[in-house]
Amino acid sequence: MYAPSLRPFLFMCRSFRYAQIIVGFRWFLTAMAIYLSIWVAPSDSQQGENHRITHVHVPAARTSLPIHIAMAPSSVLFPLTKHPPFHSFSKTGAKIGALFTLFTPVTGGFWGKPMWGTFRVWDARLTPVSISFFIYLGALRFQEFSADVAPISICIGPINIPIIKFPVNRWNTSHQPSSISQFGTPIHISTPIPIFLIFASFSFLTGIPFMPETRQIIPSFYVQRKSQ
Repeated sequence: MYAPSLRPFLFMCRSFRYAQIIVGFRWFLTAMAIYLSIWVAPSDSQQGENHRITHVHVPAARTSLPIHIAMAPSSVLFPLTKHPPFHSFSKTGAKIGALFTLFTPVTGGFWGKPMWGTFRVWDARLTPVSISFFIYLGALRFQEFSADVAPISICIGPINIPIIKFPVNRWNTSHQPSSISQFGTPIHISTPIPIFLIFASFSFLTGIPFMPETRQIIPSFYVQRKSQ
């Protein structure tokens, strides 16, 4: 199966131009977020300056979860179509997802030490996040053995997302419930803005590595098809 929308020539022509725009816009978002987070957002009355860690911690956690959902279709489509970009998407996504998932408890630990008195607790949310990290590592490991086995481990990731999301809202855990929801937020507006900007910056950062990875495999794949 060869989808016209995945034509190698079209992708190679447009990806380099779009990548430059994405990188530039991402740096703009990052600069705005740093300025608002450090110089505009006020200090918290209870947490002090320590609350600024959440400006990075929350976007990292939010970014790590949708990657599971994005990887699942590509991991299923590759065994069916044998189209290399699907395999590249899953492999690159697992690397990025593992990085953001590791970054989440690290930043959370620096926030939790002065708040909880410890860097780490086996909380109802923190434990599934650790499991999510090992799911990403397992996906990377299985891809080294067989690209047909890796989709099984990748598809486990979306199942873990509700387990991460809902315990803090249903049970009394160490981790606080969500402070930002569709019904609004009790925190000052100057705090959610840098969080959303950093989340947007992380989202663009997530998409950037896919372009060079895909550009590396498309020429050889295109030549192989032409020779058939």
